[in-house]
Amino acid sequence: MSRTRSPALRPLVAAAALIAGAIALSTGLAGQAQRSAAFASAAETRSALQRALTEAAEAEARGKRLEGEARNVTEQAEKTAREAAALAARIQQAEAGIAVADARIALIAGQQARLARRLAERREPLVRLTAALQKLARRPVALSALRPGSLRETVYLRAMLEATIPQVQNRTADLRAEIERGRKLEAASRQAAAGLRASEAELAQRRTNLAALETRQRLASQSARGNANREIERALALAEEARDLDALVGRLDAEGVLRQELAALPGPVMRPGNPQEAQVSTAGRPPSTASTGRPSRYQLPVIGQTVAGFGARSDAGVSSSGISLSPRAGAQVVAPAGGRVVFAGPYRGYDRIVIIEHGGGWTSLVTGLARTDAQVGDVMVGGGPLGVAGGTRPVISLELRRQGTPVNPLEYLR
Repeated sequence: MSRTRSPALRPLVAAAALIAGAIALSTGLAGQAQRSAAFASAAETRSALQRALTEAAEAEARGKRLEGEARNVTEQAEKTAREAAALAARIQQAEAGIAVADARIALIAGQQARLARRLAERREPLVRLTAALQKLARRPVALSALRPGSLRETVYLRAMLEATIPQVQNRTADLRAEIERGRKLEAASRQAAAGLRASEAELAQRRTNLAALETRQRLASQSARGNANREIERALALAEEARDLDALVGRLDAEGVLRQELAALPGPVMRPGNPQEAQVSTAGRPPSTASTGRPSRYQLPVIGQTVAGFGARSDAGVSSSGISLSPRAGAQVVAPAGGRVVFAGPYRGYDRIVIIEHGGGWTSLVTGLARTDAQVGDVMVGGGPLGVAGGTRPVISLELRRQGTPVNPLEYLR
């Protein structure tokens, strides 16, 4: 018995293959869609994507600005500090790029899941239609009794196809468009995954570069630290004495005011030739300790989603005196503005913290670091590396204080 397929059946065979491909595609899309569930909804994913794109653009702009400033600075210590800040900004740019890729992958996965559901709803009818077409393509008994190529077979097939093909066309009209869309989604998913891998490789390289620069910076500054070790020991002693974090910040603020007043005192004055003509001078009096304006170029210390805003109440009913951000594991943490590090290290209940004195009565407190790269006495430029976040659901908190009073940092972002 011949199993040669008639040319008239080729459209049906092609339709059967198309339907089988759609079923296989729905199974593959369902498996891919299950791999990404980082966001609760498509709207949340799009919001995260837009936020990450904005953060990446801002970090890129900071990196370019700091790189330009580093090229124009001649003093080596300041040049190195700005180079480190530029690298930290580039690291944050790469972190934002990873967030962009994650959000895009999640959006594509959501679209794949919806397409898979649409195809799954049609799975059973498609399976039945495929079985019928395959049976017809194998030449059923009624057709097998006819001699291939006979006039009777041609007439019979024509009558059957005239009734069958329109039904097949109606049922498979949009399958080609759905399959094409599925293929485009797969291609977009591969492209987003490639972008993710590139951002991760870029992040690793920039972290390596920053670590090398920080090592050179520490080696160069060892001979110039002088009394820095004594200052570090005093800061640690204050942390032990302070009953809570507010008390520690208050003590450090008071010491900062004292340092400013001492720095403003005039130097030694030569004895006048005629002491009887000497007069009291007011030129060297220290300036007022009142605030002299916000810190310049104030920024958030880390790229991440806000999990607690200023004034938010905790489960214990305590109002937040800052904001809390949830970054990626191991994210780069930077100085929100330029200033002098007055405390850097572990503090009970807050992991590692860094306190920066900006001058003019302004102080920033960054908590939740897993590692601190800054040391007491370091003079930071805005965006300079402070350390990194933890590895498991880290939370970085930022407080900005004016004359010891917490204010909302978001109101002072540039």
